[in-house]
Formats: sequence, structure tokens, C-alpha cells
Amino acid sequence: MNNKRRSVFILLIVILIGVAVGGYYYYQSKQDKTLTLYGNVDVRTVNLGFRVGGRLASLNVDEGARVTAGDKLGKLDDASYINALNKAKGIRDSAKAQLALKEAGYRTQEIAQAEAEVAQKQAAWQYADNFYKRQQGLAAQRVISANDLDNAKNSRNQTLAALKAAQDKLNQYQSGFRQEEIAAARGEWLQAEAAVAQAELDLQDTTLTAPSDGTILTRAIEPGTIVGPGNTVFSVTLTHPVWVRAYVSEPNLGVAVPGSDVLLYTDSRPDSPYHGKIGFVSPTAEFTPKSVQTPDLRTDLVYRLRIIVSDPDDALRQGMPVTVRFPETKQ
Repeated sequence: MNNKRRSVFILLIVILIGVAVGGYYYYQSKQDKTLTLYGNVDVRTVNLGFRVGGRLASLNVDEGARVTAGDKLGKLDDASYINALNKAKGIRDSAKAQLALKEAGYRTQEIAQAEAEVAQKQAAWQYADNFYKRQQGLAAQRVISANDLDNAKNSRNQTLAALKAAQDKLNQYQSGFRQEEIAAARGEWLQAEAAVAQAELDLQDTTLTAPSDGTILTRAIEPGTIVGPGNTVFSVTLTHPVWVRAYVSEPNLGVAVPGSDVLLYTDSRPDSPYHGKIGFVSPTAEFTPKSVQTPDLRTDLVYRLRIIVSDPDDALRQGMPVTVRFPETKQ
């Protein structure tokens, strides 16, 4: 009888413990909970190089150096680019002078010289014409031969042709250059201006500058190297922006909305979190990358988040694991 009572007593205890445990978990399920995600720091990296090629003359920074936007990082030998710019300027000045000449037309001295030439040719033609007429009279009287008359006629025709040529030249000088010639000269001048602008840009690009604040990650070459356009000289990690790449399951999409504030914890600062704001939620699902640390999520479909870090510092490094915690939410 004592054993039966003992068994009943034990059973009651087990039932009470089960009810207590179930009540506890039920109570916990109704309480506020914090959504926690896991991700990694993502820092933008820029490969810097010269737009033009040449011999690398100098580099001003080394790996690990902090740079700010506009800092001079390196320099190419610019002698050939200075020569090219001077040549382009000479061609431009010549083209500009040619355009000005054609727009202004011929000089008054040239027009006066053409007028004098017309007067001279006019006098020569009048003399040849009168001589030919006299020869016609003599030929009618059979005083001269037919050959003499032909010579006089040819001489008159030649002086007439010379007179017409001088008159055409005078008309050209008085009318100035044709609009097509002026347009062609203007086109050559514009091309020369563009060539100068390009030469100036090429010379400017012999200096490598930092596009924004950052840290030199790698220094790929050394002074004296012949580099081609676009060859990487430095790799720079940008100070801003810094974000965290994380992944959220579909049931929690309602919590991870753009604009939401989150706290970011790293192993090196477990008690001093960074602050972030969700800036992007991928519209398409994907399988969780292996870098995510929770085993039960690695085979699930999740959505990628991009969290902008509001207060980044040098302690945040590329690929560093980060714990993302959301404000308390009702489940």
C-alpha cells in the first residue's frame, strides 16, 4: 500500500513539473523577444590606377596609410605629356589664326594690288585690241600677210584672257572667303581646341589621387615600372560606407524592414555595440551561405540584408563576423 501511494505521489510530482515547465515555455513564448541574425562586415574596395600609361616616377604612400579624398598618391614621368600639350597648343594657335584670317577676309593691300593688276591687264588688252584692228585694215589693203593678222588676233585674245583672270581675282578678294572655307577653318580650330583639352587631361592624369577617404590595402608596383592605362597601382578600402551583410528567414521579414535600427556586436566589442540601419532587403530568396554561423539556417531559403553602419571605426574589418540584434518585438 505504501508503494502504491509512493507511485501516485511521484506521478503527481511529475505532472506538476510538466505543467510548470509547459507554463514557463508558454509564458516565455508570449513575452517580448529579440530577433538575432548573423552576418559579416562588408567594406568597399577600390582598385586605383592611372588612366594613361608611362613610367612610374614616384609613389607617396605605402600599405596601411590613411588617405583622404584628393591626396596625391603617385606620379608618372610627364615629360612626353608636356611635349604633347605644347604641340597641341601650337596647332590650336595656328588653326585659330587661320580662322581669324578667313573671317576677316583679304587685306586692303591685297585688294589694291588686284585692282592695279586689273588696270594693267585692261591697258594691255586695249592696246592689243587696237593693234589687231589696225592690222585688219592693213590686211584688207594687202599690206601685211595673213600670218601677221593671226598673230595680232592671238595676242589680243591672250590679253583678254589675262584681263578676265585678273578681274576674277579682284572679285574674289572683294567678296572675301566663301562660307564653306570659313566653316572648314572653324572646324579645324574646334578640333585643335579638343586636342588641347585632351592633352591637358592626359597631363593631369599623370598624377594619381585618392577618390575618397580610405586606407591603402595593397601597393601593387614600385617606382620605375612601366605601367599601362588602367593597371592597378593601389587597392584602397573606403572609410565610408561600411555595411554588414546578413540574412533573415521569411517569417522574420516583417521585422527586418528598410529603415529599422539595429545593434551590431563583434567579438572584440561584446559590450559596446555599433549602431546600424537596414538599408536594403533583397526581393529574392536564396540559400543561406555557409558563412552564416547558425547551422539550422544553412539549408533554408533566406533574404539578404544590407545594414549600413552608422558609427564605423578602424576596428571593423572586411569579413569580420557580426551579431545583429533587433529591438524587442512581440512574437
